[in-house]
Amino acid sequence: MSDKNQHYDDAFAGLLEEVWGEGYLSPGGPEEVARVLEGLDLSGKTALDIGCGTGAITLSLVADHGAARAVGIDVENHVCQEARARAEKAGYGDAVEIVHVAPGPFPFEDGTFDLVFSKDSIIHIADKEALARDIFRVLKPGGVFAASDWLTNQDGPMSPALQRYVDLEGLGFAMASPSRYAKALSDAGFTGVETRDRNPWYLGLAGDERAFLAGPERARLEVAYGAGLVAENIEIWDAMIAVLETGELCPHHLRGHKP
Repeated sequence: MSDKNQHYDDAFAGLLEEVWGEGYLSPGGPEEVARVLEGLDLSGKTALDIGCGTGAITLSLVADHGAARAVGIDVENHVCQEARARAEKAGYGDAVEIVHVAPGPFPFEDGTFDLVFSKDSIIHIADKEALARDIFRVLKPGGVFAASDWLTNQDGPMSPALQRYVDLEGLGFAMASPSRYAKALSDAGFTGVETRDRNPWYLGLAGDERAFLAGPERARLEVAYGAGLVAENIEIWDAMIAVLETGELCPHHLRGHKP
């Protein structure tokens, strides 16, 4: 995994959870997680959650989707501590393990997991090809990679508008196109590779999120998280919506099967 330029400190993570739901640091909440996992039976299986953040999704893989065990990994120790506390509080401490990892190959043996999952966090990993190979390595035969991520509609230099959005985020984004992801997965050995464009869905939702930040709740959010942070994120949402509208920023679902 690759580290970020900035970090999900308490204020930033808290503000994102106000927008996206408690424990969620990316859009769509449990409903979007269910869409990523659509058609998969996790009963009795072991899952890896790449970029687990504060742990809501890792916990949900067990509590809501039937996995026997879920391992969440993240490069930020602070959010890992929160994720562990969340799992313990919910009574799933034995079934949910949270591991603080360093950037680089996953610290797991070959063929460890039935599912490798990620929700909008592999954008921080620049080498998509090495990532695909490592995901393939840690999956058992018959295992599945199912993820969502922030993609761009083409590889190469970003437009000024997309560059501005990435700079405002300041989170070390390393975006790639659907075709690059598909090739990386296929070259790693995955079959049945799918990429599904979620731009229309998120374009509609992002406007509502921006309205929440700038609307009647703004004063409360400013007291809780700071007026500067709220203003910065409204600016980020404006920049993000602009590139969602052009289609250059195009969130996707990704899936591949290990034979």
